[in-house]
Amino acid sequence: MQDLTLVMAQLDPLVGDIPGNTDRAIETVREARIEHGADIVVLPELFLTGYPPEDLLLRPSMETRLRQARARMAEKMVRDVMVIVGYPGRREGRNWNLAGVLYNGEWLDEYAKQALPNYEVFDEQRYFAVGSEPLVVEHKGARLGVLICEDIWAEAPVRQAREAGAEILVTLNASPFHQDKPAERLALLKQRASEVARPIVYVNQIGGQDELVFDGGSACVDARGELRVQAPHWAVGLMPVQFVREQGLWIPQAGETDPEVAPEENLYCALVTGLRDYVNKSGFEGVVLGLSGGIDSALSLAIAVDALGPQRVHAVMMPYHYTADISRQDAAEQARLLGVGYEVMPIETMVEAFMETLADSFAGTERDTTEENLQSRCRGVLLMAISNKKGLMVLTTGNKSEMAVGYATLYGDMVGGYNAIKDVYKTWVYRLARWRNTQSPAIPERVIERPPSAELAPDQQDSDSLPDYDTLDAILVRYIEGDMSAEAIIAAGFDRDDVYKVVRLVDRCEYKRRQAPVGVRVTRRGFGRDRRYPIVNGWQPGE
Repeated sequence: MQDLTLVMAQLDPLVGDIPGNTDRAIETVREARIEHGADIVVLPELFLTGYPPEDLLLRPSMETRLRQARARMAEKMVRDVMVIVGYPGRREGRNWNLAGVLYNGEWLDEYAKQALPNYEVFDEQRYFAVGSEPLVVEHKGARLGVLICEDIWAEAPVRQAREAGAEILVTLNASPFHQDKPAERLALLKQRASEVARPIVYVNQIGGQDELVFDGGSACVDARGELRVQAPHWAVGLMPVQFVREQGLWIPQAGETDPEVAPEENLYCALVTGLRDYVNKSGFEGVVLGLSGGIDSALSLAIAVDALGPQRVHAVMMPYHYTADISRQDAAEQARLLGVGYEVMPIETMVEAFMETLADSFAGTERDTTEENLQSRCRGVLLMAISNKKGLMVLTTGNKSEMAVGYATLYGDMVGGYNAIKDVYKTWVYRLARWRNTQSPAIPERVIERPPSAELAPDQQDSDSLPDYDTLDAILVRYIEGDMSAEAIIAAGFDRDDVYKVVRLVDRCEYKRRQAPVGVRVTRRGFGRDRRYPIVNGWQPGE
Protein backbone atom coordinates (compact mmCIF):
# COMPACT_ATOMS: atom_id res chain seq x y z
CA MET A 1 0.00 0.00 0.00
CA GLN A 2 1.36 3.43 -0.98
CA ASP A 3 0.94 6.50 1.15
CA LEU A 4 1.66 10.17 0.70
CA THR A 5 1.83 13.06 3.20
CA LEU A 6 0.79 16.43 1.86
CA VAL A 7 1.06 19.41 4.21
CA MET A 8 -1.14 22.48 3.79
CA ALA A 9 0.88 25.53 4.86
CA GLN A 10 -1.60 28.13 6.07
CA LEU A 11 0.58 31.23 6.38
CA ASP A 12 0.39 35.01 6.80
CA PRO A 13 2.74 36.72 4.30
CA LEU A 14 3.68 40.40 4.34
CA VAL A 15 2.92 42.07 1.02
CA GLY A 16 6.09 43.27 -0.68
CA ASP A 17 8.47 41.50 1.72
CA ILE A 18 9.81 39.05 -0.82
CA PRO A 19 12.99 38.14 1.16
CA GLY A 20 11.00 37.67 4.38
CA ASN A 21 8.29 35.60 2.69
CA THR A 22 10.98 33.50 1.03
CA ASP A 23 12.60 32.77 4.39
CA ARG A 24 9.17 31.86 5.79
CA ALA A 25 8.65 29.41 2.94
CA ILE A 26 12.04 27.75 3.50
CA GLU A 27 11.51 27.45 7.26
CA THR A 28 7.92 26.24 6.82
CA VAL A 29 8.95 23.38 4.53
CA ARG A 30 11.71 22.39 6.94
CA GLU A 31 9.19 22.28 9.80
CA ALA A 32 6.71 20.31 7.70
CA ARG A 33 9.35 17.72 6.93
CA ILE A 34 10.51 17.38 10.54
CA GLU A 35 7.11 17.50 12.24
CA HIS A 36 4.93 15.68 9.72
CA GLY A 37 7.26 13.80 7.39
CA ALA A 38 5.95 15.85 4.48
CA ASP A 39 6.34 14.55 0.94
CA ILE A 40 4.61 17.62 -0.53
CA VAL A 41 4.12 21.10 0.93
CA VAL A 42 1.63 23.52 -0.64
CA LEU A 43 1.79 27.27 0.10
CA PRO A 44 -0.82 29.93 -0.79
CA GLU A 45 -1.36 31.94 -3.96
CA LEU A 46 1.22 34.67 -4.72
CA PHE A 47 2.89 33.81 -1.42
CA LEU A 48 6.32 35.21 -2.28
CA THR A 49 4.91 38.71 -2.86
CA GLY A 50 1.91 38.45 -0.56
CA TYR A 51 -1.63 39.04 -1.76
CA PRO A 52 -2.69 41.38 -3.22
CA PRO A 53 0.55 43.07 -4.38
CA GLU A 54 -1.42 45.54 -6.54
CA ASP A 55 0.81 48.03 -8.39
CA LEU A 56 3.96 46.63 -6.81
CA LEU A 57 3.64 44.22 -9.71
CA LEU A 58 4.46 47.10 -12.04
CA ARG A 59 7.77 47.91 -10.33
CA PRO A 60 10.71 47.30 -12.69
CA SER A 61 12.68 45.41 -10.03
CA MET A 62 9.90 42.95 -9.22
CA GLU A 63 11.10 40.20 -11.57
CA THR A 64 14.71 40.56 -10.43
CA ARG A 65 13.73 40.18 -6.79
CA LEU A 66 11.59 37.14 -7.57
CA ARG A 67 14.43 35.49 -9.49
CA GLN A 68 16.66 35.99 -6.47
CA ALA A 69 13.98 34.57 -4.18
CA ARG A 70 13.48 31.49 -6.30
CA ALA A 71 17.23 30.93 -6.55
CA ARG A 72 17.48 31.14 -2.77
CA MET A 73 14.64 28.65 -2.37
CA ALA A 74 16.30 26.24 -4.79
CA GLU A 75 19.53 26.48 -2.82
CA LYS A 76 18.20 26.38 0.74
CA MET A 77 15.02 24.31 0.56
CA VAL A 78 15.11 20.97 2.36
CA ARG A 79 15.53 17.98 0.00
CA ASP A 80 13.10 15.19 -0.80
CA VAL A 81 10.05 17.44 -0.46
CA MET A 82 8.07 18.73 -3.42
CA VAL A 83 7.08 22.37 -2.85
CA ILE A 84 4.24 24.10 -4.69
CA VAL A 85 4.23 27.86 -4.11
CA GLY A 86 2.56 30.90 -5.64
CA TYR A 87 4.31 33.95 -7.11
CA PRO A 88 3.96 36.35 -10.07
CA GLY A 89 6.25 36.01 -13.06
CA ARG A 90 6.91 37.42 -16.50
CA ARG A 91 6.64 35.46 -19.72
CA GLU A 92 6.53 36.85 -23.22
CA GLY A 93 6.52 40.40 -21.86
CA ARG A 94 3.43 39.87 -19.71
CA ASN A 95 2.77 39.17 -16.02
CA TRP A 96 1.24 35.89 -14.94
CA ASN A 97 -0.15 34.59 -11.67
CA LEU A 98 1.91 31.42 -11.26
CA ALA A 99 2.29 28.33 -9.15
CA GLY A 100 5.82 26.93 -9.31
CA VAL A 101 6.90 23.38 -8.51
CA LEU A 102 10.28 22.96 -6.76
CA TYR A 103 11.98 19.65 -5.96
CA ASN A 104 15.53 18.96 -4.85
CA GLY A 105 16.87 22.32 -5.97
CA GLU A 106 15.20 22.35 -9.38
CA TRP A 107 12.15 24.30 -10.51
CA LEU A 108 10.31 21.62 -12.48
CA ASP A 109 7.38 23.54 -13.97
CA GLU A 110 4.93 26.40 -13.60
CA TYR A 111 1.17 26.73 -13.88
CA ALA A 112 -0.47 30.01 -14.98
CA LYS A 113 -3.82 30.89 -13.42
CA GLN A 114 -6.65 30.71 -15.95
CA ALA A 115 -9.64 32.33 -14.21
CA LEU A 116 -8.74 35.91 -13.27
CA PRO A 117 -11.38 37.48 -11.00
CA ASN A 118 -12.37 41.06 -11.76
CA TYR A 119 -15.25 41.72 -9.39
CA GLU A 120 -15.79 42.79 -5.77
CA VAL A 121 -12.29 43.39 -4.34
CA PHE A 122 -10.47 41.64 -7.18
CA ASP A 123 -8.70 43.42 -10.02
CA GLU A 124 -6.49 40.70 -11.47
CA GLN A 125 -7.17 41.42 -15.12
CA ARG A 126 -5.38 44.74 -14.60
CA TYR A 127 -2.15 42.87 -13.90
CA PHE A 128 -2.14 39.34 -15.31
CA ALA A 129 -2.45 37.52 -18.60
CA VAL A 130 -4.82 34.55 -18.78
CA GLY A 131 -3.34 31.07 -18.62
CA SER A 132 -4.70 28.30 -20.81
CA GLU A 133 -2.77 25.06 -20.16
CA PRO A 134 -3.22 22.54 -17.35
CA LEU A 135 -0.32 21.36 -15.22
CA VAL A 136 -0.11 17.86 -13.84
CA VAL A 137 3.04 16.86 -11.93
CA GLU A 138 3.89 13.44 -10.59
CA HIS A 139 5.43 12.78 -7.21
CA LYS A 140 5.80 9.43 -5.47
CA GLY A 141 3.30 7.87 -7.83
CA ALA A 142 0.64 10.55 -7.40
CA ARG A 143 -0.40 12.81 -10.27
CA LEU A 144 -1.23 16.27 -8.94
CA GLY A 145 -3.30 18.78 -10.90
CA VAL A 146 -2.35 22.33 -9.93
CA LEU A 147 -4.94 25.13 -9.80
CA ILE A 148 -5.01 28.67 -8.39
CA CYS A 149 -7.93 30.12 -6.41
CA GLU A 150 -10.56 31.37 -8.91
CA ASP A 151 -9.84 28.34 -11.10
CA ILE A 152 -11.79 26.25 -8.60
CA TRP A 153 -14.78 28.61 -8.83
CA ALA A 154 -14.78 28.20 -12.61
CA GLU A 155 -15.71 24.75 -13.84
CA ALA A 156 -13.45 24.50 -16.92
CA PRO A 157 -9.96 24.50 -15.32
CA VAL A 158 -11.02 21.77 -12.88
CA ARG A 159 -12.29 19.49 -15.64
CA GLN A 160 -9.23 20.29 -17.74
CA ALA A 161 -6.93 19.14 -14.95
CA ARG A 162 -8.85 15.89 -14.54
CA GLU A 163 -8.73 15.23 -18.28
CA ALA A 164 -4.97 15.84 -18.22
CA GLY A 165 -4.64 12.92 -15.81
CA ALA A 166 -4.77 14.53 -12.38
CA GLU A 167 -5.55 12.12 -9.54
CA ILE A 168 -5.46 14.78 -6.81
CA LEU A 169 -6.36 18.43 -7.38
CA VAL A 170 -4.28 20.99 -5.47
CA THR A 171 -5.37 24.61 -5.38
CA LEU A 172 -3.39 27.57 -4.01
CA ASN A 173 -5.59 30.38 -2.69
CA ALA A 174 -5.74 33.90 -1.35
CA SER A 175 -9.47 33.92 -0.67
CA PRO A 176 -10.58 36.87 1.49
CA PHE A 177 -13.23 36.54 4.14
CA HIS A 178 -16.69 37.97 4.17
CA GLN A 179 -19.68 36.87 6.22
CA ASP A 180 -20.88 33.41 5.10
CA LYS A 181 -17.76 32.94 2.91
CA PRO A 182 -16.36 29.88 4.79
CA ALA A 183 -19.58 27.93 4.26
CA GLU A 184 -19.80 29.01 0.59
CA ARG A 185 -16.21 27.97 0.00
CA LEU A 186 -16.65 24.55 1.56
CA ALA A 187 -19.86 23.93 -0.38
CA LEU A 188 -18.03 24.77 -3.60
CA LEU A 189 -15.18 22.37 -2.81
CA LYS A 190 -17.65 19.56 -2.18
CA GLN A 191 -19.45 20.32 -5.43
CA ARG A 192 -16.31 20.45 -7.57
CA ALA A 193 -14.83 17.29 -6.08
CA SER A 194 -17.99 15.29 -6.69
CA GLU A 195 -18.29 16.67 -10.24
CA VAL A 196 -14.87 15.38 -11.28
CA ALA A 197 -14.59 12.49 -8.79
CA ARG A 198 -11.21 13.68 -7.50
CA PRO A 199 -10.07 14.75 -4.04
CA ILE A 200 -9.27 18.44 -3.71
CA VAL A 201 -6.68 20.04 -1.45
CA TYR A 202 -7.45 23.71 -0.83
CA VAL A 203 -4.72 25.85 0.78
CA ASN A 204 -5.71 29.36 1.85
CA GLN A 205 -3.71 32.16 3.41
CA ILE A 206 -4.39 33.81 6.74
CA GLY A 207 -4.14 37.35 8.09
CA GLY A 208 -5.01 40.95 7.28
CA GLN A 209 -3.87 43.13 4.39
CA ASP A 210 -5.21 46.69 4.40
CA GLU A 211 -9.01 46.25 4.31
CA LEU A 212 -8.89 42.58 3.31
CA VAL A 213 -8.74 39.79 5.85
CA PHE A 214 -8.06 36.12 5.11
CA ASP A 215 -9.49 33.42 7.34
CA GLY A 216 -7.52 30.31 6.37
CA GLY A 217 -9.74 27.25 6.71
CA SER A 218 -7.53 25.21 4.37
CA ALA A 219 -9.23 21.92 3.67
CA CYS A 220 -9.24 18.59 1.88
CA VAL A 221 -12.36 16.90 0.55
CA ASP A 222 -12.43 13.41 -0.93
CA ALA A 223 -13.66 12.40 -4.38
CA ARG A 224 -17.25 12.24 -3.14
CA GLY A 225 -17.03 15.74 -1.69
CA GLU A 226 -16.81 14.65 1.94
CA LEU A 227 -14.69 16.86 4.22
CA ARG A 228 -11.70 14.89 5.50
CA VAL A 229 -9.32 17.49 6.93
CA GLN A 230 -9.66 21.18 7.74
CA ALA A 231 -7.19 23.60 9.27
CA PRO A 232 -8.45 26.04 11.89
CA HIS A 233 -9.82 29.36 10.77
CA TRP A 234 -7.93 32.43 11.99
CA ALA A 235 -4.70 30.60 12.87
CA VAL A 236 -1.35 30.20 11.16
CA GLY A 237 -0.14 26.62 11.02
CA LEU A 238 0.64 23.40 9.20
CA MET A 239 -2.06 20.83 8.56
CA PRO A 240 -1.08 17.39 7.19
CA VAL A 241 -3.26 15.34 4.87
CA GLN A 242 -2.51 11.62 4.66
CA PHE A 243 -3.28 9.99 1.31
CA VAL A 244 -3.43 6.22 0.87
CA ARG A 245 -3.59 4.51 -2.51
CA GLU A 246 -6.36 1.92 -2.59
CA GLN A 247 -7.59 0.14 -5.71
CA GLY A 248 -5.76 2.60 -7.93
CA LEU A 249 -7.19 5.71 -6.23
CA TRP A 250 -5.62 8.20 -3.82
CA ILE A 251 -7.87 8.40 -0.76
CA PRO A 252 -7.42 11.20 1.81
CA GLN A 253 -7.68 9.84 5.33
CA ALA A 254 -9.82 11.43 8.02
CA GLY A 255 -7.92 13.95 10.12
CA GLU A 256 -8.56 17.09 12.13
CA THR A 257 -11.45 19.36 11.19
CA ASP A 258 -12.35 22.81 12.49
CA PRO A 259 -15.63 22.84 14.44
CA GLU A 260 -18.36 25.15 13.23
CA VAL A 261 -18.67 28.34 15.26
CA ALA A 262 -21.33 31.00 15.74
CA PRO A 263 -21.40 33.70 13.04
CA GLU A 264 -20.68 36.32 15.72
CA GLU A 265 -17.45 34.54 16.68
CA ASN A 266 -16.32 34.24 13.08
CA LEU A 267 -16.98 37.91 12.42
CA TYR A 268 -15.32 39.02 15.64
CA CYS A 269 -12.20 36.99 14.79
CA ALA A 270 -12.08 38.68 11.39
CA LEU A 271 -12.13 42.13 13.00
CA VAL A 272 -9.44 41.21 15.52
CA THR A 273 -7.21 39.67 12.85
CA GLY A 274 -7.59 42.60 10.47
CA LEU A 275 -6.76 45.18 13.12
CA ARG A 276 -3.87 43.19 14.59
CA ASP A 277 -2.15 42.71 11.26
CA TYR A 278 -2.69 46.30 10.14
CA VAL A 279 -1.12 47.70 13.31
CA ASN A 280 1.71 45.19 13.56
CA LYS A 281 2.64 45.10 9.88
CA SER A 282 2.58 48.89 9.76
CA GLY A 283 4.92 49.14 12.75
CA PHE A 284 2.72 51.09 15.17
CA GLU A 285 3.37 50.88 18.92
CA GLY A 286 -0.34 50.51 19.55
CA VAL A 287 -3.62 52.41 19.20
CA VAL A 288 -5.43 55.28 20.83
CA LEU A 289 -9.19 55.83 20.54
CA GLY A 290 -11.86 58.10 21.88
CA LEU A 291 -14.00 56.18 24.38
CA SER A 292 -17.38 57.91 24.51
CA GLY A 293 -19.39 55.56 26.67
CA GLY A 294 -21.33 54.45 23.58
CA ILE A 295 -21.48 51.03 22.03
CA ASP A 296 -19.37 51.63 18.91
CA SER A 297 -16.29 52.80 20.79
CA ALA A 298 -16.92 50.13 23.42
CA LEU A 299 -16.85 47.35 20.84
CA SER A 300 -13.84 48.92 19.13
CA LEU A 301 -11.97 48.99 22.44
CA ALA A 302 -12.70 45.32 23.10
CA ILE A 303 -11.49 44.39 19.61
CA ALA A 304 -8.32 46.44 20.06
CA VAL A 305 -7.52 44.79 23.38
CA ASP A 306 -8.10 41.31 21.97
CA ALA A 307 -5.94 42.16 18.95
CA LEU A 308 -3.03 43.89 20.67
CA GLY A 309 -3.25 43.39 24.41
CA PRO A 310 -4.28 46.05 26.94
CA GLN A 311 -0.77 47.46 27.30
CA ARG A 312 -0.85 48.65 23.66
CA VAL A 313 -4.27 50.33 23.84
CA HIS A 314 -4.96 53.82 25.20
CA ALA A 315 -8.49 55.20 25.64
CA VAL A 316 -9.44 58.85 26.04
CA MET A 317 -12.78 60.18 27.30
CA MET A 318 -13.32 63.74 25.98
CA PRO A 319 -16.51 65.04 27.62
CA TYR A 320 -18.43 68.20 26.81
CA HIS A 321 -21.58 69.78 28.29
CA TYR A 322 -23.84 67.20 26.62
CA THR A 323 -21.88 64.13 27.73
CA ALA A 324 -24.11 62.23 30.14
CA ASP A 325 -22.77 61.21 33.54
CA ILE A 326 -23.52 57.58 32.74
CA SER A 327 -21.36 57.87 29.61
CA ARG A 328 -18.43 58.99 31.77
CA GLN A 329 -19.10 56.22 34.28
CA ASP A 330 -19.45 53.50 31.65
CA ALA A 331 -16.30 54.53 29.78
CA ALA A 332 -14.28 54.46 33.01
CA GLU A 333 -15.75 51.10 33.94
CA GLN A 334 -14.91 49.52 30.59
CA ALA A 335 -11.35 50.85 30.75
CA ARG A 336 -11.05 49.25 34.19
CA LEU A 337 -12.54 45.96 32.99
CA LEU A 338 -10.09 45.69 30.09
CA GLY A 339 -7.08 47.13 31.88
CA VAL A 340 -6.19 49.77 29.31
CA GLY A 341 -4.54 53.13 29.78
CA TYR A 342 -7.27 55.71 30.30
CA GLU A 343 -7.49 59.45 30.75
CA VAL A 344 -10.17 62.13 30.70
CA MET A 345 -9.64 65.32 28.64
CA PRO A 346 -12.58 67.78 28.85
CA ILE A 347 -13.02 69.82 25.67
CA GLU A 348 -15.09 72.75 26.95
CA THR A 349 -12.25 75.27 26.76
CA MET A 350 -11.26 74.13 23.27
CA VAL A 351 -14.81 74.41 21.91
CA GLU A 352 -15.32 77.80 23.54
CA ALA A 353 -12.04 79.07 22.07
CA PHE A 354 -13.14 78.04 18.60
CA MET A 355 -16.56 79.62 19.09
CA GLU A 356 -15.00 82.86 20.27
CA THR A 357 -12.71 82.97 17.24
CA LEU A 358 -15.64 82.25 14.91
CA ALA A 359 -18.07 84.63 16.62
CA ASP A 360 -17.80 87.46 14.08
CA SER A 361 -17.98 85.07 11.14
CA PHE A 362 -21.07 83.34 12.60
CA ALA A 363 -22.84 86.57 13.61
CA GLY A 364 -26.48 86.65 12.52
CA THR A 365 -26.71 82.87 11.98
CA GLU A 366 -28.69 80.23 13.87
CA ARG A 367 -27.00 77.45 15.83
CA ASP A 368 -26.94 74.19 13.82
CA THR A 369 -24.78 71.13 13.21
CA THR A 370 -21.77 73.38 12.65
CA GLU A 371 -21.43 73.91 16.40
CA GLU A 372 -22.03 70.21 17.05
CA ASN A 373 -19.29 69.25 14.62
CA LEU A 374 -16.82 71.55 16.38
CA GLN A 375 -17.02 69.25 19.39
CA SER A 376 -16.11 66.23 17.29
CA ARG A 377 -13.30 68.11 15.55
CA CYS A 378 -11.77 69.17 18.85
CA ARG A 379 -11.69 65.52 19.85
CA GLY A 380 -10.01 64.63 16.58
CA VAL A 381 -7.27 67.21 17.21
CA LEU A 382 -6.56 65.75 20.66
CA LEU A 383 -6.39 62.17 19.41
CA MET A 384 -4.07 63.10 16.55
CA ALA A 385 -1.79 64.98 18.96
CA ILE A 386 -1.53 61.88 21.17
CA SER A 387 -0.88 59.80 18.06
CA ASN A 388 1.96 62.07 16.92
CA LYS A 389 3.56 62.28 20.35
CA LYS A 390 3.30 58.61 21.37
CA GLY A 391 3.43 56.76 18.06
CA LEU A 392 -0.05 55.32 18.56
CA MET A 393 -2.38 54.93 15.59
CA VAL A 394 -5.78 56.57 16.03
CA LEU A 395 -8.51 53.96 15.80
CA THR A 396 -11.80 55.39 14.56
CA THR A 397 -15.04 53.83 15.72
CA GLY A 398 -17.84 54.55 13.22
CA ASN A 399 -19.97 51.61 12.07
CA LYS A 400 -21.11 50.86 8.51
CA SER A 401 -24.62 52.16 9.04
CA GLU A 402 -23.26 55.55 10.06
CA MET A 403 -20.66 55.65 7.32
CA ALA A 404 -23.34 54.80 4.76
CA VAL A 405 -25.55 57.77 5.57
CA GLY A 406 -22.80 60.22 6.53
CA TYR A 407 -23.60 60.19 10.25
CA ALA A 408 -19.98 61.11 10.99
CA THR A 409 -17.88 64.28 11.06
CA LEU A 410 -15.10 64.90 8.60
CA TYR A 411 -11.89 65.81 10.45
CA GLY A 412 -13.65 64.86 13.68
CA ASP A 413 -14.70 61.31 14.59
CA MET A 414 -13.51 60.22 11.12
CA VAL A 415 -9.92 61.20 11.95
CA GLY A 416 -7.63 58.20 12.24
CA GLY A 417 -5.63 55.49 10.58
CA TYR A 418 -7.93 52.46 10.71
CA ASN A 419 -11.46 51.46 11.64
CA ALA A 420 -12.08 47.94 12.88
CA ILE A 421 -15.89 48.18 12.57
CA LYS A 422 -16.13 50.24 9.36
CA ASP A 423 -17.93 47.39 7.54
CA VAL A 424 -20.10 46.27 10.47
CA TYR A 425 -23.75 47.32 10.43
CA LYS A 426 -25.15 48.74 13.67
CA THR A 427 -27.40 45.76 14.30
CA TRP A 428 -24.30 43.54 14.11
CA VAL A 429 -22.44 45.88 16.48
CA TYR A 430 -25.01 44.94 19.12
CA ARG A 431 -24.77 41.24 18.29
CA LEU A 432 -21.00 41.30 18.53
CA ALA A 433 -21.04 43.21 21.82
CA ARG A 434 -23.39 40.69 23.38
CA TRP A 435 -21.34 37.77 22.05
CA ARG A 436 -18.07 39.28 23.33
CA ASN A 437 -19.52 39.54 26.83
CA THR A 438 -20.25 35.79 26.81
CA GLN A 439 -16.49 35.19 26.60
CA SER A 440 -15.53 37.46 29.51
CA PRO A 441 -16.76 40.80 30.90
CA ALA A 442 -15.71 43.47 28.40
CA ILE A 443 -18.55 45.95 27.78
CA PRO A 444 -20.79 47.32 30.54
CA GLU A 445 -24.30 46.04 30.04
CA ARG A 446 -25.76 49.53 30.24
CA VAL A 447 -23.73 50.53 27.15
CA ILE A 448 -25.50 47.81 25.16
CA GLU A 449 -28.97 48.61 26.48
CA ARG A 450 -28.93 52.43 26.19
CA PRO A 451 -30.47 54.16 23.13
CA PRO A 452 -27.56 55.25 20.89
CA SER A 453 -26.65 58.95 20.80
CA ALA A 454 -23.88 61.12 19.42
CA GLU A 455 -24.31 63.39 22.50
CA LEU A 456 -23.61 66.54 20.51
CA ALA A 457 -26.83 68.28 21.59
CA PRO A 458 -29.22 68.11 24.55
CA ASP A 459 -31.20 64.84 24.80
CA GLN A 460 -30.00 63.81 21.34
CA GLN A 461 -30.65 60.27 20.04
CA ASP A 462 -29.75 58.67 16.72
CA SER A 463 -33.43 57.93 16.08
CA ASP A 464 -34.09 61.69 15.91
CA SER A 465 -32.52 61.84 12.45
CA LEU A 466 -32.45 58.23 11.26
CA PRO A 467 -34.92 55.33 11.03
CA ASP A 468 -34.49 52.71 13.75
CA TYR A 469 -31.40 50.64 13.06
CA ASP A 470 -33.27 47.43 12.19
CA THR A 471 -35.07 49.33 9.42
CA LEU A 472 -32.03 51.35 8.38
CA ASP A 473 -29.77 48.31 8.07
CA ALA A 474 -32.38 46.35 6.12
CA ILE A 475 -32.62 49.20 3.60
CA LEU A 476 -28.84 49.63 3.44
CA VAL A 477 -28.19 45.95 2.78
CA ARG A 478 -30.61 46.00 -0.12
CA TYR A 479 -29.26 49.24 -1.58
CA ILE A 480 -25.52 48.77 -1.03
CA GLU A 481 -25.03 45.03 -1.32
CA GLY A 482 -28.06 44.11 -3.39
CA ASP A 483 -27.93 47.10 -5.76
CA MET A 484 -31.71 47.37 -5.49
CA SER A 485 -33.38 50.59 -6.62
CA ALA A 486 -35.37 52.75 -4.23
CA GLU A 487 -38.64 51.62 -5.81
CA ALA A 488 -37.67 47.95 -5.55
CA ILE A 489 -36.91 48.40 -1.83
CA ILE A 490 -40.25 50.13 -1.33
CA ALA A 491 -41.94 47.22 -3.13
CA ALA A 492 -40.29 44.89 -0.62
CA GLY A 493 -42.37 46.53 2.12
CA PHE A 494 -40.42 49.56 3.34
CA ASP A 495 -41.79 53.04 3.92
CA ARG A 496 -41.32 55.31 0.90
CA ASP A 497 -40.09 58.32 2.90
CA ASP A 498 -37.61 56.21 4.85
CA VAL A 499 -36.23 54.61 1.70
CA TYR A 500 -35.75 57.82 -0.23
CA LYS A 501 -34.21 59.54 2.77
CA VAL A 502 -31.69 56.72 3.24
CA VAL A 503 -30.68 56.23 -0.40
CA ARG A 504 -30.24 59.99 -0.91
CA LEU A 505 -28.01 60.15 2.15
CA VAL A 506 -25.94 57.23 0.87
CA ASP A 507 -25.49 58.84 -2.53
CA ARG A 508 -24.78 62.29 -1.15
CA CYS A 509 -22.10 61.13 1.30
CA GLU A 510 -19.76 59.38 -1.12
CA TYR A 511 -17.30 62.27 -0.74
CA LYS A 512 -17.11 61.63 3.00
CA ARG A 513 -16.43 57.93 2.63
CA ARG A 514 -13.57 58.61 0.22
CA GLN A 515 -11.84 60.47 3.06
CA ALA A 516 -12.48 57.86 5.73
CA PRO A 517 -9.78 55.53 7.06
CA VAL A 518 -9.60 52.00 5.70
CA GLY A 519 -11.18 49.27 7.78
CA VAL A 520 -11.71 45.53 7.86
CA ARG A 521 -13.92 44.41 4.97
CA VAL A 522 -16.33 41.71 6.17
CA THR A 523 -19.42 42.06 3.95
CA ARG A 524 -19.86 41.29 0.27
CA ARG A 525 -19.83 45.00 -0.56
CA GLY A 526 -17.61 47.11 1.64
CA PHE A 527 -16.91 50.81 1.18
CA GLY A 528 -13.60 50.81 -0.65
CA ARG A 529 -12.45 48.79 -3.61
CA ASP A 530 -15.78 46.91 -3.59
CA ARG A 531 -17.97 49.89 -4.34
CA ARG A 532 -16.65 52.55 -6.71
CA TYR A 533 -19.24 55.23 -7.29
CA PRO A 534 -18.44 58.67 -8.71
CA ILE A 535 -18.53 61.48 -6.18
CA VAL A 536 -20.06 63.96 -8.63
CA ASN A 537 -22.92 62.51 -10.67
CA GLY A 538 -26.51 63.15 -11.66
CA TRP A 539 -27.91 59.66 -11.15
CA GLN A 540 -31.44 59.52 -9.72
CA PRO A 541 -32.08 56.72 -7.20
CA GLY A 542 -35.68 55.86 -8.13
CA GLU A 543 -35.88 53.00 -10.60
